[in-house]
Amino acid sequence: MLTEHHIDIIKSTIPLLENTGPALTKHFYQRMFSHEPQLQDIFNMSNQHNGKQQVALFEAIAAYAKNIENVTVLQSAVERIAQKHTSLNIKAEHYQLVGHHLIETLRELAGDVFTVDVEQAWTKAYQFLAKIFIDRENELYQQRSLSHGGWRDARAFKVIDKIVESALVKSFIFSPVDKQAVIDYLPGQYLGIEFSPTVGDYKEIRQYSLSAQPNGKTYRISVKREANGVPGKVSNYLHDIIDVGDEINLYAPAGDFIFVNRQKPVVLISAGVGVTPMQAMLETLAEQDYQQAVIYLHACENSDQHSFKERTKTLIAINNWQQHIWYQDRTATQENVQQGFMDLTPLTLPINEGDFYLCGPSGFMLFIKQQLLALGVTETRIHYEVFGPHQVL
Repeated sequence: MLTEHHIDIIKSTIPLLENTGPALTKHFYQRMFSHEPQLQDIFNMSNQHNGKQQVALFEAIAAYAKNIENVTVLQSAVERIAQKHTSLNIKAEHYQLVGHHLIETLRELAGDVFTVDVEQAWTKAYQFLAKIFIDRENELYQQRSLSHGGWRDARAFKVIDKIVESALVKSFIFSPVDKQAVIDYLPGQYLGIEFSPTVGDYKEIRQYSLSAQPNGKTYRISVKREANGVPGKVSNYLHDIIDVGDEINLYAPAGDFIFVNRQKPVVLISAGVGVTPMQAMLETLAEQDYQQAVIYLHACENSDQHSFKERTKTLIAINNWQQHIWYQDRTATQENVQQGFMDLTPLTLPINEGDFYLCGPSGFMLFIKQQLLALGVTETRIHYEVFGPHQVL
């Protein structure tokens, strides 16, 4: 049990955490992977190389320490992480391994400050938080496995189609090998996809947004080819190696970035491959004959990199919705396309009541969020998805 004494000790270590910074979590990951190399089958090693995961974990630990007296304020972060963990098939025993190496990391970096009392307090604090995650993740696993078309652990699917959406994006449509139904999902959610060691030394699990409305039979993801190298090896593997007829393991849909039907105007804002969850939302709104205003805003490099261009244009026209497009290529001369960065100020937007959904590079979303706030949109109506480790805009 986490006592007041434990809480006081945890809070007293906050300066130590802040002084150590992401070096703490970098040391933690290096230590854990050296002792538990099998965990590289779970963690995204690209995010280890670019440092994003270390920063995200450090920020999560620091936030937990600062809010140890009232972890309910971290509820949204807990839900986001729990959803991600289920797409990685995280289990209770993984928490034991992580906890051990976290405590040993604190011992190695804190030196004499890491007394018996501090060790006991952090051990109790970790166990308390781990139980919150384990319980929530077990709830999600059970809900999905008991739902029509649902499953637990990995499930084999076959690629039944591979479609070029733009110069850098291809869609992959998956059908279950067992030919049974598949669980529905909420527009905005993603799939966990497991790749064999042929991609590298260890298995790789990646999350890709579902880019179509649910149909109970198949799933569609749309993947951008990234530059060759560590960060792009999985996307290139999908583009170049995976083909129609190949089998691949999927984990059930997950994610907390979802369209919530409040029967209010909706503004979908994306850049680049951030269009994928927006496409699922747009397709779903069209399927539901959504009666409120829908405004679709998208930015990309040029016409060649504009994914779902014709399909989006058709849906917008059929439903009498609005669409605004920006190309970064300033030489573009297409009709109804603006050049340069997305500028919201000239647009007529539902500032006072609409819900705004954002997806794209972090810099783009921060840029758009700042514009929305300046226009008077309340922060609670701005919803966003960050690809990779979460960060606060």
